[in-house]
Amino acid sequence: MNKDKKPQENTILDIAEALKLSPATISRALNNHPHVKEKTKNDILKMAAQLGYRRNQMASGLRSNKTHTVGLIVPRISMFFHAEVITTIQNSLHKHGYNLIICQSNDLLTMEQELAEILYSSRVDALIVACTLQTTDFSHFNRLVDSGIPVIFYDRVPLDPYNATFIKGDDFRGGYLATSHLIETGCKRIAHISGKLTSNLYQDRTAGYRKAMELHQLPINEDWVFHQELTHENAREAMSIMFGGPVVPDALFAANDVTAIAALEFAKENGIVVPDALKMTGYSNDPRTSIISPSLSTIEQHPDLVGKKIVEVLMDLLKNGHENAELKAKPYVIPVDLIRRMSS
Repeated sequence: MNKDKKPQENTILDIAEALKLSPATISRALNNHPHVKEKTKNDILKMAAQLGYRRNQMASGLRSNKTHTVGLIVPRISMFFHAEVITTIQNSLHKHGYNLIICQSNDLLTMEQELAEILYSSRVDALIVACTLQTTDFSHFNRLVDSGIPVIFYDRVPLDPYNATFIKGDDFRGGYLATSHLIETGCKRIAHISGKLTSNLYQDRTAGYRKAMELHQLPINEDWVFHQELTHENAREAMSIMFGGPVVPDALFAANDVTAIAALEFAKENGIVVPDALKMTGYSNDPRTSIISPSLSTIEQHPDLVGKKIVEVLMDLLKNGHENAELKAKPYVIPVDLIRRMSS
């Protein structure tokens, strides 16, 4: 006997033979068909479990041309905003009978390109993507779009028109609200640490900052405006530059909460009292912003609303077809809100 030989798996035919039912009835019951009596369905499910039957999802998908699987590519699962969006999407998709394949690009373009190809080969029914900060060429998604597979970009979306659906936060308004709040508290020398302008997020948040300064007729010190990778280390370096001269900012609008928290840490270490000497706002309402001292004012992005809107639009696309022009006529914009806390 060959010990390495795998045992043959039981099939629908084995369940049918055991229960003296037709294979068609077994198939309908396993697919939760409403015309199968509840007792018969329970008997079939019980026998399937007893025989160790495993449904071949891929084979079922090949027969129906639908896998009831949706792919999702995010920069990093550990990011609070994306973690919340993922949870909402997965829970909502499950109610509609869809499974979710979650992939992480690590914010690397090469990984994103590879994952797009893998998910296409896996025959997903749709793809949801939050792009890397380096993504400016979106041609690696063309195979999906050209094949009629709905593609939804959220949060980080293409800057130029693309044949897909966009769902994004109102980042311009977020930048405007954060900066206007600092101005209303009496600040006049407001610095801004933002991400690279290859991303729609930081283009819009910076534009909101500049608009608020313009409307209040306040000058912008360009030496205090940074466009960089938003890391803890880069935030501290930017703070060193801003507070290394005779004139220093009296406020800081940071384009994400990681940067704001690092800036607050720098301020504490260097005797800069927040909010007396420096007022601050961040962006995203990371849970840490409410428990650090002083608590950080920030912008709430409502990731639950983003996730719900993604699934709502996706179900329309899958039902009505990806060529429905109304579904892709303009971006869906999710509102944001200012959260006032002790840092400002």
